[in-house]
Amino acid sequence: MERFLFDLKTALTIEIFHKAEQLPKNWNNLAVDNIFLRKEYLEILEKSAPNNMTCHFIGFFNEKELVGIALSQFLDLNKLESFGERDKCIKTTIRNTIFKNFCSHVLIIGNNMLTGQNVYFFLDSIDKIEALKTLKIASEQLKTIFIAKGFKVHVTTFKDFSKEEIPYFQLAGFQDSYQFSTQPNMLFDIPNHWKTEQDYISALSKKYRDQYKRARKKAEGIVKRKMHLEDIIKYEETIYDLYHHVAKNAHFNTFFLPKNHFKTFKELLKDKFLFYGYFLDEKLVGFNTIIKNGEVMDTYFLGYDDTIQREKMLYLNMLYDIIAYSINKGFKEIVFARTALEIKSSVGAKPQEMFGFMKHNNPIIDLAIDKVFCYLDPEVVWQERNPFK
Repeated sequence: MERFLFDLKTALTIEIFHKAEQLPKNWNNLAVDNIFLRKEYLEILEKSAPNNMTCHFIGFFNEKELVGIALSQFLDLNKLESFGERDKCIKTTIRNTIFKNFCSHVLIIGNNMLTGQNVYFFLDSIDKIEALKTLKIASEQLKTIFIAKGFKVHVTTFKDFSKEEIPYFQLAGFQDSYQFSTQPNMLFDIPNHWKTEQDYISALSKKYRDQYKRARKKAEGIVKRKMHLEDIIKYEETIYDLYHHVAKNAHFNTFFLPKNHFKTFKELLKDKFLFYGYFLDEKLVGFNTIIKNGEVMDTYFLGYDDTIQREKMLYLNMLYDIIAYSINKGFKEIVFARTALEIKSSVGAKPQEMFGFMKHNNPIIDLAIDKVFCYLDPEVVWQERNPFK
């Protein structure tokens, strides 16, 4: 069982774990406000991460006291079946060639399966700049771990952070890394006075209230069902086919979930993880998943039959369903994450710009990392909407 201890030239020491069962007993005390750093979620990554992903869990100690926790993910893109098949053009071909030859081994300090600051947590007693310096040292120690296994890390990246956090990174020695901005995180704030879905509908302008009515009418015949563990197991093949169709046709992919991912999620997170199936004539034609994260509702992966989705406006109806559930259950915010920016904007989500830092191990390529990044994450042109009165 892998477990690595590093004594640093700082006040903190680092332990790097590969299995959730190795984590200190009080690990979850530091992950109270973020389910995506809790042992239960990390165990999900251990048991059902994509087959090209290796996860490590990082503990930071002041003497013997656990004062910080973090997550890392290593991606071997050589194992990927496809980077995404929606775009077939020369720029996509160049992008794929760059990845395979120069960027196939990526170390991510953070979570590539989510959007937002699900990277680390340190106690308030630890200076933030010192914490980030130590986090950077941890990334170097992870590189040595992978070199010992025969993997040379090409790119190291830290993601996703808000604009307010950037000055701390600059003071912590990240000036030599390329600072990038990705597609924004789409956030939906729920006003305190909204108690039901009707409050949301009433707040919409006529144009978007008509959009809501049209989508709901289009969905006639679709039956939505809350699916339990036994249902997820029963429909596992169909679920994977629906997910895989959507994932494969995305603009860009760095991983694909394994078939057991949703089953494992439900087994370990239980009622914190909600899985909804959409049926037409008793056939599963779509699904979406959401995760309760304190007062925040995080959207997760989904899947659908593309022909049904167009005919029934299934994706838009899923967004409305998530909004309705979150309002009814008293959540304060919905994290709709990135992708499909315009349609999420049309239901009321607002963009939050996200930043990260990237460095290539080859100094020559690193000098042109900004140009490389343009191929890896091309700019998405979209129009922000305001559906409210």
